[in-house]
Amino acid sequence: MMSFLDATRNGGLLVYRRLEQLFDKPFDAALNPWRHLGALGFLFFWIIAVSGVYLYIVLDTSASGAYRSIDWLTHQQWYLGGVLRSLHRYAADAFIVVTLLHVLREFLLGHYSGFCRFSWLTGVPLLWFMYISGIEGFWLNWDSLGQFSAVATTEWLDSLGIFATPMTRNFLGNAAVNDRLFSLLVFIHIGVPLLLLFGLWFHIQRISHAGVFPPRPLALGTFASLLILALAVPVVSQAPADLAVVPGPLPLDWFYLFPHPLMYATSPGSVWALVVTATLLLFLLPFLPRPRGYAAQPIAQVHPSDCNGCRRCFDDCPYAAITMIPHPNGRMQLAEVIPDLCASCGICAGSCPSATPFRSVSDLVTGIDMPQLPIGALRQALQDQLDTLQGDNRIVVFGCDQGARMDTLAGKNVATISLICTGMLPPSFIEYALRYGAAGVLLTGCRPDGCAFRLGSRWTEERLHGTREPHLRASVDRLRICIAWADRGEEKTLHNALEDFRNRIAAHDHALI
Repeated sequence: MMSFLDATRNGGLLVYRRLEQLFDKPFDAALNPWRHLGALGFLFFWIIAVSGVYLYIVLDTSASGAYRSIDWLTHQQWYLGGVLRSLHRYAADAFIVVTLLHVLREFLLGHYSGFCRFSWLTGVPLLWFMYISGIEGFWLNWDSLGQFSAVATTEWLDSLGIFATPMTRNFLGNAAVNDRLFSLLVFIHIGVPLLLLFGLWFHIQRISHAGVFPPRPLALGTFASLLILALAVPVVSQAPADLAVVPGPLPLDWFYLFPHPLMYATSPGSVWALVVTATLLLFLLPFLPRPRGYAAQPIAQVHPSDCNGCRRCFDDCPYAAITMIPHPNGRMQLAEVIPDLCASCGICAGSCPSATPFRSVSDLVTGIDMPQLPIGALRQALQDQLDTLQGDNRIVVFGCDQGARMDTLAGKNVATISLICTGMLPPSFIEYALRYGAAGVLLTGCRPDGCAFRLGSRWTEERLHGTREPHLRASVDRLRICIAWADRGEEKTLHNALEDFRNRIAAHDHALI
């Protein structure tokens, strides 16, 4: 079971990476919507919420007036109410699409167990909230589409046989649909999104620096696209609901209402089996056994004698896996790692001020470190590789295990060191490599908005640019440093970046002669 699941996930991840890389060209990686699915989901939620406030203000919540008020809004106030109604509908469709894609992406990346288990499990119920609110929203229009959805949904619920009075009795005739029922529908349509908002807040509690809003150009472009769509293809109501008449062919919203035709094509029990099975599978994924041969990575380790309580690892951890406690010496704080939340990425090691190779100790011990690749071993590996390189134009490439493979770069004058995440590299190692004889240092790894550990690439750039501690000293020659982010599968891009960097260094050195 697990081997099949892993094979499927790995194959799907390869396809998804290709899709991301395809969109990197027209959008640039920083604005690629495929890399901001979660943040786009938040954007669409707020568009739905803001437009929904106005729609609620003008909505007549009576059974007889609901359709008239929505129809008036669409045609008589098209410049505001009609546009907002269309924005509300299209944002709701986009919300469900990016959310499902977000779930798929996290599954392909394996972000459903271990340190991601909490976020995954708290995200699954949100899918139910989204569909409940979305489907029930069609009922408030009380046109023939809303009538069809209401009847189909209540028939589906009645198939459970748990209600003392069948819910379909509320829709047996026009007289059965009263103002009390519509007040209840409005209450549900407002209450469920509030639960969804609380669930979204809970969903990101164990994620530091959560991306709850996409980059401004992407946000503005997305909103403009929805606005253009709302103006070009405005949402309009179908004929008024009439329970005495069976609705004819209807233009369904397949993003939300697909269960209805599926139920009539099969049976209510089949649809229940489908949704319950899907929900259970999503809930059980984090608890499935690991593949044979899988070994959990050691978590970050704190050395109290070398920790000065600076809180940099606390600030930089992508998964809030580090907390600060009183130091045994009583004069400062001490970092403490929460094992269940640690992703074993090493970003904390890159933020530690004691993780500098210039310390004149043979056994380099830092305040926080990764047992599988300690900073002391990293310094020794760098020295060993530089000692074996030939020629004057020696280049060191620091990359990560998750990004483009670096084994194709190895040569007589190239040293390649692969880290757990590029974010675990202290900036002082760049200066150390240049002083030790390297002509240049190239940094690579996952693209900033596709980092396997969320923030590794971003923190690396900020440290090099001097906007985040520890930063690279201003005296270091920036012409001898190159950043070339490349995801797995972009080895050719990385190779070309290395060649361009080598030529640039050669030209620079030639000009100095």
